[in-house]
Amino acid sequence: MKKVKVYSRSGCHLCEIALDRINSVKEELDFNLEVELIDSSVELEQEYGEQVPVIMIDGKVHDYWRVDLERFIKAIKS
Repeated sequence: MKKVKVYSRSGCHLCEIALDRINSVKEELDFNLEVELIDSSVELEQEYGEQVPVIMIDGKVHDYWRVDLERFIKAIKS
């Protein structure tokens, strides 16, 4: 089962859109989803800063800022 992790920030409009897209296919695809806010982590803030949302699949960066749903689905199915 694939593991999807989204690094997000409080009040991030792009993060909300990305999570909506990911959640729209969650039922039909088999993956775990974790969301981590970077707001309270200096380390994560330095690493990802303005790149949020950062979408990780199995520990590797898949996308920044937006989710290309077709590409995301292919990555989960592979």
